[in-house]
Amino acid sequence: MAAARHTARQRRYDTERQRNMYVYGNAVPKQEVAPKRTPKKSPGPKATARRKAHRKKNAAVGINPVYMAFLSAAAAVAVIICVGYLCLQAEIVNRSERVASLQEELADLNEQNTTAYNAAESSVNLEAVWERATGEMGMVYAAEGNLVEYESPEEDSVVQFGDIPANGIVVQK
Repeated sequence: MAAARHTARQRRYDTERQRNMYVYGNAVPKQEVAPKRTPKKSPGPKATARRKAHRKKNAAVGINPVYMAFLSAAAAVAVIICVGYLCLQAEIVNRSERVASLQEELADLNEQNTTAYNAAESSVNLEAVWERATGEMGMVYAAEGNLVEYESPEEDSVVQFGDIPANGIVVQK
């Protein structure tokens, strides 16, 4: 047995060495012929009958009910997870489409806004406005004594119902 193992090991080493060996020149060594393998002996009729009986016994036992319940529960959980994943995937696609449509709508609104702004800006002649304000309505530039500074209340806008006091304080806190 040890000799057979040694020779098998030696043969494996030799064939591996030949695979990795470089041959110099134009002469190639002859290939070794592998020994013929002996076919495995088939088991006798008694062993075959025993195996068949064992298979029939295992088939007759069937699947344990607890194992069947576990497999059913695992399959149900897997189906639920797959359905949930598909629902989430569909929701993502719907939201992506909604974002794309909103971006298109925003681009259209920006274009309309720019067009309206340019139209309003080109329709007003600032020179004509200045001439009318200074000539017809008597507007003058502010002089040193005409400006009154005041403290702004917390609100964003101020509605003037009366004169602004000289000290500039509009609201007493």
